[in-house]
Amino acid sequence: MTQSTAQKDDSDFSVTMTELVLPQHTNALGAIFGGVVMGWIDIAGAIAAMRFARRPVVTVSIDSLHFIVPIKTGNTVLTRARVTYSGKTSIEVEVVVEAENSVTGVTKRATHAFLTYVAVDDNGDPTPVPPFNPKNEEEKKRYAEAGARRKARLAQARSD
Repeated sequence: MTQSTAQKDDSDFSVTMTELVLPQHTNALGAIFGGVVMGWIDIAGAIAAMRFARRPVVTVSIDSLHFIVPIKTGNTVLTRARVTYSGKTSIEVEVVVEAENSVTGVTKRATHAFLTYVAVDDNGDPTPVPPFNPKNEEEKKRYAEAGARRKARLAQARSD
């Protein structure tokens, strides 16, 4: 059961996916498998990146992922993705995952990650993306922080 929505404004590339945690998503303790959450994160991030680039994208990296609270059977999972930065061919997307108790309505942040995607052409080669232009103070702050994360990722990649 997946629902994905986005704003109609072409300058807003945010995505919200809503999932219901079913027994097949969980382990013997009734908590969701981390890989299921990672898959939802990647899908939401990719949709945001593709809407931004108007091209297919491939996942290049995902920053560290820490599970803060367990996501249980019957919870509603809200996966929110938004573009925070673009380079020549790459796009950084921030994804926040929240677990909502469907009965009480209590929502808690379950995890958070930054992913990098690269837009590709019809041959699968990297292709340029438009510049990301932050519109408000929050976006400007995230954009500046994204530049620092990008430098750290590139340094890590060179040392591997």
